[in-house]
Amino acid sequence: MGPEDLREIIAGFKPEGVEKLIVGIETSDDAGVYRLSEDLALVQTVDFITPIVDDPFIFGRIAAVNSLSDIYAMGAVPLTALNICCFPPRDLPKAFLSRVLEGGYDAIRESGATLAGGHTIKDAEIKYGLSVTGRVHPDLVLTNAGARPGDRLILTKPLGTSTLFSGYGRGLIKEADITPAVQGMSTLNKVAAETLQTFVKPGAADRAGKATPGVHSLTDVTGFGLAGHALEMAAGSQVSIVFDVAALPVYPHARDMIVADCLCGGTRGNRNTIEPSADFGAVDSTEIWLTCDAQTSGGLLIAVAEAEADGLLTSLHAAGVVDARIIGEVADGPAGTIVLR
Repeated sequence: MGPEDLREIIAGFKPEGVEKLIVGIETSDDAGVYRLSEDLALVQTVDFITPIVDDPFIFGRIAAVNSLSDIYAMGAVPLTALNICCFPPRDLPKAFLSRVLEGGYDAIRESGATLAGGHTIKDAEIKYGLSVTGRVHPDLVLTNAGARPGDRLILTKPLGTSTLFSGYGRGLIKEADITPAVQGMSTLNKVAAETLQTFVKPGAADRAGKATPGVHSLTDVTGFGLAGHALEMAAGSQVSIVFDVAALPVYPHARDMIVADCLCGGTRGNRNTIEPSADFGAVDSTEIWLTCDAQTSGGLLIAVAEAEADGLLTSLHAAGVVDARIIGEVADGPAGTIVLR
């Protein structure tokens, strides 16, 4: 579901404040965070998707990686996972469904989390994902609402997954052409999250206090696209997000597929949502669509103090996050807007 429709549906929902709920629904963050004690908070999220690839094992792994990403996007460590499975009762062999779960378990195990069970229902279309619980120190929670003017923005994975697969589905590109995107979607954000942790100071996301060195804000880039998730960061942080489109990491052939009009409904919906709050300037339409691409299992978007940006980028590259790029900066206003230049 697109961000515009979702906001309309929950507009009248005003949950009562809970003192121990550190992060709730107010800023459309990646997960909820509940304080258990002075030094421990639980992070909870749920996500599931329909198949984006034909191979059941790879689909299961991508779906699990996509779900686990929300835990990493809060600066947290995944602890347990529950499978969420919607399986056609007759149309697929049990061996196929087993491979989906095996792919998910492969990602769960690599993350260090424990598979604790799950729930399965019959459905006309296969869907799979996880409900994940993680842990984080309450003072080290990262949110999408902590960005500071002057911060630099780092993106850890390339863009263009949905338009690539739309092009592949239309026969415009070959399987080999989508291989880099499949590998990217199958890769946990674990290494990137662990690397940036060395740049996080207590109270990093607390905009009421003095700005700390290092990382201030964090989110992951999934269905709402880079622009949609950046807009949530801009609104929550009361800043403007500025992207340098020439710096964006992009999967091979993604721009070509945009030119060929291989745009899914989610991508089109994302652009409709962000346009009222965006300044596209003289940027080419291809680049605009790229920032709106409805990603699956995308990278982390990191807001980090200018003084530490190059150091964090160097550390990410050294750790193997080779596609990470500095793609823009955080500006003082107008609040809740994004700018492409």
